[in-house]
Amino acid sequence: MQKTDSNILQTRQHFEILDGLRGVAALAVVLFHFMEMAISDYSKNFIAHGFLAVDFFFCLSGFVIAYAYDNRIGKMGVKEFFKSRLIRLHPLVVFGAVLGLLAFLFDPFGGHAELYSVGKIILIFLASIFLIPYPTITERSFNLFGLNAPSWSLFWEYVANIFYAFVLYKLSRRFLVLLTILSAITLCFVCYRAGGSLMGGWGGENFWDGCARISYSFLAGMLVYRFNWIIKSKIGFIGLSVLLALAFIMPFNTGWNMFTEPLVVLFYFPLLIALGAGATLTPRLKNLCIFSGKISYPLYMTHYAAIWMFLNYYTNNKPGTTQLFFIITIGTILLVGVAYLVMRFYDIPVRKYLTEKRKKI
Repeated sequence: MQKTDSNILQTRQHFEILDGLRGVAALAVVLFHFMEMAISDYSKNFIAHGFLAVDFFFCLSGFVIAYAYDNRIGKMGVKEFFKSRLIRLHPLVVFGAVLGLLAFLFDPFGGHAELYSVGKIILIFLASIFLIPYPTITERSFNLFGLNAPSWSLFWEYVANIFYAFVLYKLSRRFLVLLTILSAITLCFVCYRAGGSLMGGWGGENFWDGCARISYSFLAGMLVYRFNWIIKSKIGFIGLSVLLALAFIMPFNTGWNMFTEPLVVLFYFPLLIALGAGATLTPRLKNLCIFSGKISYPLYMTHYAAIWMFLNYYTNNKPGTTQLFFIITIGTILLVGVAYLVMRFYDIPVRKYLTEKRKKI
């Protein structure tokens, strides 16, 4: 059998500060999900805009995909591109679905798995494995993927990758700019229609909001790369982490969200990508950025099983503020630890195995 050219499959050098910022965003998502379960009033939630981390992920993805594949997708072909993306992303999609299934069936704090037939649970699980939106679990707000809610963004990530492989990488910069402008207008309309919020995309009723969110951010990330909008600076990883965190902890005001959220997504996140790509990384923070980048995706795809259990615990026990602080703090630390173990003993070995097998085909 003919072997795949290993030179084509080699990944380019990473932007380590951007990797580190991905970890900061993943941590923000975890904290946001904990807090929104405990505090239904977002105006009282210190990280009420943590959901915008997904838009940052989308923008970063557009930049990274264009950087990694613009100059070689023509040689490697669409089939090899899809193989690369599946090997990178799908092992954790599967693991997240399995973990979510176990939490759904054996939640020690409650849940209503008994309301669903074995056949329906199998169907829900298969839909999660193959990223087929199936918003059917009532008590989980009809999430597109009831067993692992964050998979909704992976669904749109796959859609963006498909469009990139067949259309976007071929577009000239002029058409890419035009498409980005149209996407920006659509994003603003979606925000207005949703009452001044960009929080949608995760459920059946707001499904198409996810399309608007990734369409703009992915294209904007591509533009940063295509136009080489890389800003050299000495801000560094810590400074950029603070700037990124400001987007997540900015006040949640229903009157102003209609303006602040689109501004952050349309301009602030692409600016942070441009700054992160050109920032100076000190040697002592290099390992932290590498670790943060590596742990980000496993953390994002494995944390939500614990979030559902936390919701059931909170609903039944109503812990006080002090107890809640310790639960969320310790829970977040434990989830980072679990994500590390998943990365170390599952994700990396599985991807290595699939990559080696692929090279022999």
